Amino acid sequence: MPPPAGPLVLSTLPGRWAVCRLHAEAAVPAWAEGGSFFSATRTKEELSIVCEEAAVPEGVKVERGWAALKLHGPIPFETTGVIASLAAPLAEAGISLFALSTFDTDYILVKAETLAEATSALRKAGFEVRGEPKGTPSSPAA
Repeated sequence: MPPPAGPLVLSTLPGRWAVCRLHAEAAVPAWAEGGSFFSATRTKEELSIVCEEAAVPEGVKVERGWAALKLHGPIPFETTGVIASLAAPLAEAGISLFALSTFDTDYILVKAETLAEATSALRKAGFEVRGEPKGTPSSPAA
């Protein structure tokens, strides 16, 4: 199936985000669920949590400082190449990403300090990017 008609649209989510690693048997912690967006993925090896950076308590294995972009959906399951089309211009710009998918759409996280460069690369690739914060998203003191 071809991509949806017209340019694919992304919006930035306000705030800063963290990617956490917990033990595989751990319960999804209440602190992760409190924000406007969170994701929990469990494998045999780990419980991976994406949540608001400020919610993560001391002592948790965490990679802080992410900015999040949401692809406007829903994106039909038959649509091919969506993540590849997001990843390619970012890779060409030397920007790494962390990708998440839901039933309706996809999210990509980039390090907050690369957000302006990432949105520029995505626009040059034909994406529309809405609502990116001016400058680098702020972060509370760790």
